[in-house]
Amino acid sequence: MRIALSTGGGDAPGLNAVIRAATFAALRRGWEVVGIRDGFNGILFPDHYPDGSGVFRLTAQNVRGIGHLGGTMLGSTNRGNPCHYPVVQPDGSVVYEDRTRHLVDLFREAGVDALVSIGGDGSLSIAQRLYEEGMRVVGVPKTIDNDLDRTLVTFGFATAVEIATESIDRLFTTAASHSRVFVVEVMGRNAGWIALYAGVASGAHVVLLPEIPFSYDAIARAIKRREDNGAHYTIVVVAEGAAPKDGHQEVIDRPHDHAERLGGIGHVVAEELTRLTGKEARTVVLGHLVRGGTPTATDRLLGSRFGAAAVRALEEGENGVMVALNEPDVEYVSLADAVGRLRTVPLDCDTLLAGRELGTSFGDD
Repeated sequence: MRIALSTGGGDAPGLNAVIRAATFAALRRGWEVVGIRDGFNGILFPDHYPDGSGVFRLTAQNVRGIGHLGGTMLGSTNRGNPCHYPVVQPDGSVVYEDRTRHLVDLFREAGVDALVSIGGDGSLSIAQRLYEEGMRVVGVPKTIDNDLDRTLVTFGFATAVEIATESIDRLFTTAASHSRVFVVEVMGRNAGWIALYAGVASGAHVVLLPEIPFSYDAIARAIKRREDNGAHYTIVVVAEGAAPKDGHQEVIDRPHDHAERLGGIGHVVAEELTRLTGKEARTVVLGHLVRGGTPTATDRLLGSRFGAAAVRALEEGENGVMVALNEPDVEYVSLADAVGRLRTVPLDCDTLLAGRELGTSFGDD
């Protein structure tokens, strides 16, 4: 048995823990393991790797001691979807090619019997297409956004929340010292899990989510109530995908070969609150900070469980599945059921309800 590991999309804390666990679990069974560099680029474009390391062997030696490291030793990319690959024409126009069949053929030429695809919705959608074309595939759910369906949680999320919470904590003292409004923008795309968990955990006064269109007047009223009660500073946490009622999401750019980049809502909110309240508002964009650094014990453990479970799934004959957490067990669910379904914050989510009980404004009151 020769299996390949691939990491695609945005990096997330815990990826190396998955790679380590899957490699050790496979070696323990006498299997061979190879890593694909930069998503699928290592096998699609081997000439880009002059040392011939686009596809390389994973051993106990080169994965030992990597579980506590952030990022991914395999590299990653969120561009160049092989199922919808952009090709620039001589006239500058772009056409898209489906290279899925070619990719499956390359895996077979490399002697790969099965693929463990570690990624979010985009990467696992590619994994589903590979499965449909005859590749044996098991998926591992990865995203700091926690927006994948059919799993209780994805690895990377706990670390992102921890970093965001600590960062927000640090702003309380400077906000209070200068009687300012601080607007903290966090990642999450169209799901507000990071903003919600970090906002409630840190005691932020306003939390703005993509799931709840907000009103600037409602936020201004929340700030005024705090002023009337003697609190002359306010912390606002806003998810990058949040938008005002009758408004739109803020987008940094719209690249042709991958999803549009959300961002900028923090600055817009700060400017509008300054206009409405007369208070100085500053913006802090945490951005990729929440992706980096050492994964928490929670993400290391979950990554290790997922990596080992992916190898068990292959041993048990599974195909076209994703490993998923359904406490206390890691189960197998169909990839087709898991991808293309955005897991957003339910409006009756207990954490959201707890925030309301604590007096947090979600911009809708």
